[in-house]
Amino acid sequence: MPVFEYRTTLPRGRREVFEWFERPGAITRLTPPFSGSVRRGPSDGIRPGSTAVLGIGAPGSAGLLGAAAASMASGVLPAKARPELLWHARHTDLEPGLSFTDTMDRGPLRAWTHRHLFEDAQRTGGGSGTTMVDLVEFELPAVPRVDRPRTGGWTEALFRRELERIFAYRERQLRADLDFHAAHSGTPRTVAVSGAGGTIGTQLCALLAGGGHRVIRLVRRRASGPDEISWDPESGRLDPAALGECDAVVHLSGHPIGGRLTPSTKQKILASRTTSTALLARTLASLAGDGRQRALVVASGIGYYGSHPHQTPEPEPLTEDSPAGHDFLAHVCVAWEEACRPAIVAGVRVANLRTGLVQTPAGGLLPRFLPLFLAGLGGPQGAAAWKSWIGIDDIAAAHAFAALNDAVEGPLNAVAPQPVTGTEYARVLGTVLRRPAAIPVPAFGPRLLLGTQGAHELAEADQRVAPAVLERLGFSFRHRSLEAQLRHVLGRS
Repeated sequence: MPVFEYRTTLPRGRREVFEWFERPGAITRLTPPFSGSVRRGPSDGIRPGSTAVLGIGAPGSAGLLGAAAASMASGVLPAKARPELLWHARHTDLEPGLSFTDTMDRGPLRAWTHRHLFEDAQRTGGGSGTTMVDLVEFELPAVPRVDRPRTGGWTEALFRRELERIFAYRERQLRADLDFHAAHSGTPRTVAVSGAGGTIGTQLCALLAGGGHRVIRLVRRRASGPDEISWDPESGRLDPAALGECDAVVHLSGHPIGGRLTPSTKQKILASRTTSTALLARTLASLAGDGRQRALVVASGIGYYGSHPHQTPEPEPLTEDSPAGHDFLAHVCVAWEEACRPAIVAGVRVANLRTGLVQTPAGGLLPRFLPLFLAGLGGPQGAAAWKSWIGIDDIAAAHAFAALNDAVEGPLNAVAPQPVTGTEYARVLGTVLRRPAAIPVPAFGPRLLLGTQGAHELAEADQRVAPAVLERLGFSFRHRSLEAQLRHVLGRS
């Protein structure tokens, strides 16, 4: 069978690297959003007999279209309806600290065996490192012959190119995650997360678990084990004792923002955030007398500053000290952050992450742009308006940073250091996809989809925001430029 080999040399000890793969979350952190998804995580880590189910998308642009379709259909279509092929994996061999192997039980290929080998390596300048060797034996499905005696050569070349993209992504993820954990190598903490199944929550939980931290998910059904807590914000139901062992709570859940701002939708957006945040704040406040220092990390948005806070085309970036705006989303963010007040009064450490436009094909606005840009019909939307964005891995890391770092408190602008205008965003996305980006989005387009208020506060928003506090506290961004971020998550490096 053909063999694919990928080698990675890391400035970390072999034991440290191998332990990362043994922890929950590794498969989620290593699965590229441009090539598929994790349908069911490993049943027993990397131990023999452990099984997992992945969704595998098509290679290249077709895979990006599938990822965009899956993201936009999320919550509408069941997971099984996603445009992916199922890959049933099984772990078969394990030599602790040295190697482990997984195979494909069922899936789109005839055969697949992936051996992960870990070897000691000498670092330049002294010290131990690790060389990780991925050896993949594979057999592709038969390709129908057309007019050539052999058509398998080009399919194997295409498959190898796709593997190169995937494993290059995995290497970047692994390096950055190990660096993050090395910078937060204190005593493992217990962190409860609401919205754990969302776009950000999925990556946050996997990142925390990869660092050896215990993650407890807040769920709105009956808890199925010790790593879940049942709660019901609408009825005010949350057992304080359930949060007693937590060092931090990260609150990400809330009614989706991105459609028409009808009176009913606006009520749901506001109530879902303030009611749930107030419940968590009161519950943590009731525990404050036990002497354990806890933190409450709550998502917020750069909508706090209003959708059009600037008076000039080249404004100074907004910082955490800038005043709040006056439109609907600003009102939501102000009330959202104010709902944390009971926890602050009780001495709980509270951080509010004012999040920008999260960049990933797995969710948010990017999947809405991909079909048009891939078809060569993309272009700027709000050409001169400033777009303050952040990568999916950086927003997950920012929440983890706030949960694990006792010096983080108050509002934080969770945006990348280099915002762009609408024109620049379109140019960069077109460059990364190798497509033209010259057709401006007509003003009536967003208004047809979002209504006048939705278009004004979402699609046409003009917000130049700086991550002043995060940078002052030493947070390390993985992707400071939009092009680097898009190349990473779209597999176009």
